[in-house]
Amino acid sequence: MSAGNPFPEDAEDTRTAIMRATFDALVEYGYAGLTIDRIDEFFPKSKSLLYHHYDGKDDLLVDFLSRMIDDHETEMGREASGDARKRLDRWLDAIAAPDLAERDRGFVRALVELRAQAAHDERYREHFTRSDRFFRGVLAEIIADGIEEGVFREVDPEQVAATIHTIAGGIMTERATSDDPPVAAVRAELDAYVEARLLAE
Repeated sequence: MSAGNPFPEDAEDTRTAIMRATFDALVEYGYAGLTIDRIDEFFPKSKSLLYHHYDGKDDLLVDFLSRMIDDHETEMGREASGDARKRLDRWLDAIAAPDLAERDRGFVRALVELRAQAAHDERYREHFTRSDRFFRGVLAEIIADGIEEGVFREVDPEQVAATIHTIAGGIMTERATSDDPPVAAVRAELDAYVEARLLAE
């Protein structure tokens, strides 16, 4: 899962330029250190446009998160076909990569910080509820396709997807909050889980 900025550098519309600047500022400063002024450091247009479109930092960030999910839905839609086992392996490679570049770590830290806001802010809770449902749904679709292809056993796709997705969330949290996240060990167990629980005889 690369944290390279997904928004085009030469974006002509103001909203996309704001999204790009917000991404870069989040990676640089995290949620706690983020301000409109710091977003403006990465914004090529007038700062007044930031205030014209958004009432404040959290208003902007909720829109940013919504845009990220919209883009993921489009991207995942393009990858919805093909060998289910390979699609699942790509997913596991993404959530349990053995190492992350500094920029990737910065974005993971920012996402964990943003998710923490959902404990007391309904706007963030609504976003992460939508996000979780989306990613669990993608995983469940991969598993259902694998069952149909005969490569996976007859399991409950939603149940298995929920398990893998929850483990992914734990990996992200430990990457952001621990100096020694046991990613390699978790990946080994994920592979064992897939073999024992999913792979057809």
